[in-house]
This record gives sequence, structure tokens and C-alpha cells, in this order.
Amino acid sequence: MRPLGLFTVLLGAALPLIDFFIVNVALPAIDKDLAAGPAMLELVVGGYGLAYSVLLVLGGRLGDTAGRRRLFLIGMAAFGVTSLACGLAPTAWTLVGARVAQGAAAALMLPQVLATIQATTQGPRRARAMSLYGATAGLSMVFGQILGGVLVAADVAGSGWRAVFLVNVPVVVLGLLLAVRAVPETRSDRPASVDVPGTLLLAVSLLSLLLPLTEGRAAGWPLWTWFALAVFPFAATAFYVVERRADRRGRTPLVPPSLLRLVSLRRGLAMLVPFSIGFSGFMFVIAVALQQGLHLGPVAAGLALVPMAVAFFGASLAGPRLVGRYGSRVVTAGGVLQAAGIALVLLAVHRDWPGLGIADLAPGVALAGLGQGFQLPVLMRLMLSDVPTDRAGVGGGVMVTTQQSSLALGVATVGSLFLAVSESAGMGTALAVSLAVQLGAIGVTVGLSLRLPRRVG
Repeated sequence: MRPLGLFTVLLGAALPLIDFFIVNVALPAIDKDLAAGPAMLELVVGGYGLAYSVLLVLGGRLGDTAGRRRLFLIGMAAFGVTSLACGLAPTAWTLVGARVAQGAAAALMLPQVLATIQATTQGPRRARAMSLYGATAGLSMVFGQILGGVLVAADVAGSGWRAVFLVNVPVVVLGLLLAVRAVPETRSDRPASVDVPGTLLLAVSLLSLLLPLTEGRAAGWPLWTWFALAVFPFAATAFYVVERRADRRGRTPLVPPSLLRLVSLRRGLAMLVPFSIGFSGFMFVIAVALQQGLHLGPVAAGLALVPMAVAFFGASLAGPRLVGRYGSRVVTAGGVLQAAGIALVLLAVHRDWPGLGIADLAPGVALAGLGQGFQLPVLMRLMLSDVPTDRAGVGGGVMVTTQQSSLALGVATVGSLFLAVSESAGMGTALAVSLAVQLGAIGVTVGLSLRLPRRVG
């Protein structure tokens, strides 16, 4: 794949991740304009993540069968249309519906990125492309929050919060023009039919876990939330049994359990879960704490994360050279650095709240960003290094589904904890508790990183 093609698919990878986080700093403005209320705001964030998570693996399977370039174009076009619908939404419910559709469009587009990279590159070129993908993913998540703050404050043509969605439209038009010209068509040599039972059971599993955790606190934990959580273990077990049976009979299930025999993928996924939960929880909590606790504007709340983005970018550039020498121990070192950064942020909150300023946060968020930059790009490259080319779409879908589900879980759990503690003990205490939880999650990732294969392909 030519450099222009790689740039185009990476642009497609950036858009969905930016849009997961770009709304965090826009939520107060959305609430004020549409009278949304806490439960509806949770759905604005969570509805996108739910649709995205549930359909990602299916999107990868469809790309393997029908052609990845074709699905990339369809997904990107749909993402542009649904972004426009979000930006023009007249009511909170309309916005939620458009966000769900936007998440579904992202699920068609994103798996094709990883599968196309896997199918069109080899050796050092693949390693470089995967490192760039990991760097793009991490930067997009931080940059989304920064961009959201700038756009809301700029109030372009009186659009206010709507600009965080409308900005996608010209980017999508550019992406479509480039994709038609530069992205090659690929598909699996052994295309498989859609696994309907697996798709339905995966959807039930993710919805029964993520929906009640996302909506439970804001809705007052009604009976349906407890019923849904009770369904989750049974649905997840049924999904595994059905997929294992299909795999043993020589069929191609939605998520082949045989893929998890790949040590690099299995251990990488185990580490990706706590990493993503902690990361998304931090991003949500810091946006709310800075705006509602310290009464900073959206620009200031976004700019507080600039040191994190800059440090992440620097680490992602240095990472490939360090990996060649130290292997996956770079990931372990990154976890230690991230823990040190979050500890500095926690110390600043304990010492200076409510007089905390952006400068007080800068050393900690920069060090945390440096650590994240040494972890995520390397981890993503490692997880897919041993996945066969003909299963690239499925492997990429499994990885991104795990990441996206964990991001949504982080907002639902750490975010709910933060909001609950803030109601009883104040915003500063809630932020400190949330940071302590993230430190615990980082401790888990550091421990799991020691079990990663030393060699990174």
C-alpha cells in the first residue's frame, strides 16, 4: 500500500476515536441547549460506544467477505451522513439516535483499516504501519477532547456544540476522495458467511453489560438494569459455547476461539482491557472536574491535555526504535511512567484543590502521556503480529471491540464512581478517588505486561 493509501486508512481510524472523546467537553453545552439531563447525556456518550462495540466484529467479517475497500467507503460515507445528523439534531432523543447510527457507521469503517494494513504490508513495512496505527489511535483519543473544547468555544457561525460533529463532514469528503484513488481492494481468500447466532449473542452480551452500567446511576438503578446485568453471564457463556462448537466443526464463527490460542493476541487483549478502562475513565473525569469543579471553559479544559498529547506523540515516534532493542519491556516501562504521571496529578489535586491550575497538572499529564505512548502503539502492533492474513478482519475486529467495549466500560464505571462520590464528598475528593482507581488499573497493566511475548513482530 502506498503512503497516500496508508494516510487515508489512518484518517479513517482517527475519526471514530476522536468522536468517542470529542463530546466530553461539549456535554455541558448540549445539556443547556437541548435540556438533555444526566441520563440523556449518558446515552449521547454511551449510545455511540454501544453500537460501535456491538457491530465491530461483524464489520470486520463483512469486509473480509464483500471487500474491505468497499466497506471502508460505505462506512466512511455513512459516518459523514450521521455526523451531519448529529450536528443538526433538534432534540436530545434525535441526537441519541444519530449517535447510535454514527457508532454503527464507525463499526463498518474501522475494522477495514487494520485488515487492509495486514493484507497489503509485510515485514518492516507492516511493523511501521502498525506502529503508526497505534500512535494514531492514542493521539486521536487525546486530540478529540482538545479539539472539542476549541470548537465549542469558537462557536463557529453560531453552531456552538454542533461544530464537534459538523467538522467531520468535510474531513469525510476528503477521505472518500482519497480512498477512491489510493486504498487498494482486498478481501479474505476464504470468505465466510455471517455467523448469525454468534452476532446476536455477542450483541446481547455487550448490551446487557454496558447499557445498564452506562445508564444505571443516572436512571436511579431501576429494575431493568439489574435484570440486564443478571443476563450478561448467561449470554456471554452461551456466546462462547456457540462459537467454540462452530470452530470445532470447521465453520468460521464470528470470533473464532482458536484465535485466542495466539499468545500475543490473548495476552495483549488481557492487558488492553484495564488500560482502556483507566484511560477513558480518566478522560471523562478530568473533563467534568475541570469544567464543573474548577469552572474552566471548554478551551482551558481541552488545553490542559496538550502536554499529554505532545508527550504521547514523542513516545510513539521513539517507540519503534526502542522496541527493536528492548522488545515488549518498553510496554512495562511505559506503564511505570504512566503510574508516576497519574500519581503526580493525584498529588496536585490533594495539595491544590480547589485552586488547581493547568500548570499544576502539566507535569503529571505529560508524564502519563509519555507512558501511554510507550504502551498503546506497541501493544496494538504486538496483538496482531501473529494473526493470519485471511483472518485479519476478524482479528482486528476482536482487538478493536475489546478496546471500544473497555473504553465504554471505563466511562460507565469510573465515571459513575466519580459522579456518585462528587454528590456526597465534593468534586475534589471524587477526582482523587477516581485517580486512585486508575492507579490500581495501571498496576494491573504493568503486571500483565510482564507476561507479553518479549519479541514484538
